[in-house]
Amino acid sequence: MRLATLRLAGRTTAARLLDDTTAVELPAPDLGALLADPGWRTVAARDGAHHPVTDLAPPVPRPGKIVCVGLNYRNHILEMGRELPAHPTLFAKYAEALVGPQDDIALDPASDAVDWEAELAVVIGAPVRRATEAQAAAAIAGFSVLNDITMRDWQYRTPQWLQGKTFEGSTPFGPVLVTPDELPGGVRPALALRCAVDGVIVQESTTEDLVFDPVALVRYVSEIVTLRPGDVIATGTPGGVGHARDPRRYLTDGATVSTEIEGIGTLTNVARAQAPVQA
Repeated sequence: MRLATLRLAGRTTAARLLDDTTAVELPAPDLGALLADPGWRTVAARDGAHHPVTDLAPPVPRPGKIVCVGLNYRNHILEMGRELPAHPTLFAKYAEALVGPQDDIALDPASDAVDWEAELAVVIGAPVRRATEAQAAAAIAGFSVLNDITMRDWQYRTPQWLQGKTFEGSTPFGPVLVTPDELPGGVRPALALRCAVDGVIVQESTTEDLVFDPVALVRYVSEIVTLRPGDVIATGTPGGVGHARDPRRYLTDGATVSTEIEGIGTLTNVARAQAPVQA
């Protein structure tokens, strides 16, 4: 199934996409609320009112947790001059950072070094704690696309990355959640991933280059905290980020960022400079 959160007049609704243009309304205000129902797969298969797919919110608009993984593609680790890790590098992102698949990316005036990071996102569909491999696999509701837009100057102010990773309105997420049965490799999908800026491809890889795959990440994170329906794990980005280029390259006002993962979909977002707050 391909599931989403539609924006309608004055409200949102969870929906199942019939094709790229038409969706079936489901009895939940958004996909996060749908996933909280233990019988969500049965509910998601129901018929309902049909709507055009014209305005999509982030699939899960307000995840309880967004856990991000740094340095998880072999080629990106090497371009950043680091060794392959023994354990995942984790940091957090807050729901206020999320925007929809066609929304603008907010270029905050506080940063002069805004970078792109195309990522596969894992969405949790059942509570899981200290998961076995089988339990971790069963807890994955599906996959989506996320771009972990990063303010590099803030990220590297200290050894802790969070402050550069969660600026408000900076993180495109969507367009849909695709269940594992729809993808080659299932819960360990083998998918082409790419990011383009103003039509020029800047990142291109495959999820097969992940050091820690989605099942391994669910197992690892669930050792720390209970993962709940609607929680998101952003699995890391491949090589090609602007900060690693010579000379370095960052997003500017009006730049169009296209983030695509095979079999899931494409995010198309325009970076927009935000006016400074007046004293």
